[in-house]
Parts: sequence; C-alpha cells; structure tokens
Amino acid sequence: MQTDCLSSTETARTASVHRTTGETDIKVTINLDGTGICTAATGIPFLDHMLHQISSHGLIDLNVQAQGDWEIDDHHTNEDVGITLGQAFSQALGNRKGIVRFGNFLAPLDEALVQVALDFSGRPHLSYGLSIPTQRVGTYDTQLVREFFVALVNHSQMTLHIRQLDGINSHHIIEATFKAFARATRMAVEIDSRRAGTIPSSKGIL
Repeated sequence: MQTDCLSSTETARTASVHRTTGETDIKVTINLDGTGICTAATGIPFLDHMLHQISSHGLIDLNVQAQGDWEIDDHHTNEDVGITLGQAFSQALGNRKGIVRFGNFLAPLDEALVQVALDFSGRPHLSYGLSIPTQRVGTYDTQLVREFFVALVNHSQMTLHIRQLDGINSHHIIEATFKAFARATRMAVEIDSRRAGTIPSSKGIL
C-alpha cells in the first residue's frame, strides 16, 4: 500500500491523499473552506451522488477519483474511498486548532428523518442506527453505507453517531444521512473566533 499526503497549513485547510493497494487506486483532494465544488468519479454512481451531498451541504470542495476491482463488486472501492477521504479530513484539519469540533444536524428528506452528531475528537467511534429496508438502491448494496462510514471514522479519527428517526424509502434514508453528515461536519470544522487558535479540548490535545 502506498499513501502520499500533503498536510494542511494554518491558512489553507486543504489536503491531497493518494492511496494505492492491490485492489484500488484512490485520489482525494479536499478543501474544508470551499464553496461546494465536487468532482467524483468512483465507478459507483450512487456513491458519487452521496459524495456530492457531502460537498454541497458541507461547503467542502472535493475531488475523488477511483479505480477499483469493480468486476468483483463495489465493496473494496467503497471502503477505500472512505479510508482515503478520512485521511484527507485528518490531514486538512491538522492539529485541529480553533475548530468548533462538535457538530449536530437533523435532516429531513420527504418521509425520512436522520440525525447525525459528531466530534472530531481524535478517538474513532461509530454508532450506526440506520435501518435500510432494501438490499440495493439501483446497483448499490446498501450494506456498504455502514462500511463507508466505518472507514471514514477510523481514518479521520472522529466520533460519529447516526440515528434514523423515520423513513421507509432506502434512497431517502441514505441521502438524508449524508446530508446530515455534511451539515454536522460543516458546523464542526468551522473556525471558532473565540478559540483564538487554541486546541478545543481541556486536555490541550486532540
């Protein structure tokens, strides 16, 4: 496996990560202070659609390019995109000085209602509460939603709680989740002017 990272600076919260394995070749570029510009070509159309939600509703500029072993299935590519995106978040946040750190959002999408609460804590944890009624949305295996967030959480070192309050349509449930995640992330990575560039923890480190 090869991973090349370009860390953020205090003035530019950006990162580029290139991760290659025997199964996938993933490139992610991220700008946390963007305007929601997204280019996603993962070979998995539904995942591309969800990455656009993260970018648009999180106001994050995102470029994700992936080559994978799609002839087997989408599992490796889906997971490795989550890993690489998580690494990019971690690199762009740097030492996490001055950020709000916590984010919470409740997103409705027609009959679906999903809450996401997260903390860029430096401690990876996922509490996943979705009940998706169908095995597939189009060609996308809905089990891969959890696998994406497991990978993202572990490599961004965030604590993430996802709760489904309502919903019967699989597409709506998943999209509401990604929109809530995007909005909560936007809240958490914002710079808190009262922090004055300090670490948002009583321990002095995240």
